[in-house]
Amino acid sequence: MTVATTKPGGVSRRRAPLLGTFRHGYVAPAALLVAGLLYAPFLWTVYLSFTSYDGLGDPEWTGLANFGRLLEDPALLTSLRNTLIWVAGTMLLPVGLGLLIAVLSYDLKHGVWYRLPFMLPYALSGAGLALVWSPILSHGGMVNLLFGVDTAFLQEEPTNTLALLLVWTWQQLGVNTLLFVVGLQSIPKAPIEAARIDGASGWQLFRRVIWPLMAPLTAVVVGLALVAGLKTFDIVWVMTQGGPGRNSETLAVTMYRDTFVASEYGYGSAVAVMLTVVTGLASYLYLRRQVGGTS
Repeated sequence: MTVATTKPGGVSRRRAPLLGTFRHGYVAPAALLVAGLLYAPFLWTVYLSFTSYDGLGDPEWTGLANFGRLLEDPALLTSLRNTLIWVAGTMLLPVGLGLLIAVLSYDLKHGVWYRLPFMLPYALSGAGLALVWSPILSHGGMVNLLFGVDTAFLQEEPTNTLALLLVWTWQQLGVNTLLFVVGLQSIPKAPIEAARIDGASGWQLFRRVIWPLMAPLTAVVVGLALVAGLKTFDIVWVMTQGGPGRNSETLAVTMYRDTFVASEYGYGSAVAVMLTVVTGLASYLYLRRQVGGTS
């Protein structure tokens, strides 16, 4: 006679494989959906990057010709430079200012009302935000009239990229502030009280106690900002379309222009593959450093 032994959790060993089969059955539809909507288009894009294709007829295999063209394209070098500026600016402005506002307003009475104005722009889409700011920053717009200047913020380099970055900061500042406030709320009170008893206060308390305890959340916030900066598209496209002269393009804008405006699907796919590699590599190096630093 065979007796089914029971695990501490109350599930017999005979039933465990059956439950595993059920779990796989539940997960399979979602996995197939993800594969169909994400992996299949990506593999198709990788294939197109090795072809010459204008959207009509069949793709013509050209090997590494598109990637060789990438190395000689001055517009791509400009978009790569602008993308790096976006990444650096995203780290300094939305993340840095979000941390500052969170720390300054955390202990204030009714601090949530001080943070609320920074949260409202995040409810708007990037395209909608761009439509609001375009006439404000345009030549002869509200900023020029208010400050009595005659600067074409969106038509001159590098002020156009910096102006776009400020608009992006205005939108992203609130959510970064909220994330840092959540991090502050999760910090145990005991270490802070012990540090205060030892005489720590102000900047010393923040640098030696609060900031190290917030390191895991900070890694997440910076990682999200890194990926968002690399993929910037909507604000740039709506406000300047990468111009004038393609001098405010990012990699995502270059990919869109070459693919859907110039109808060079093969070359646009090569830019998309390059953007994917850059984003993946940057994310991997950052996460590896963070995990290595905390292990």
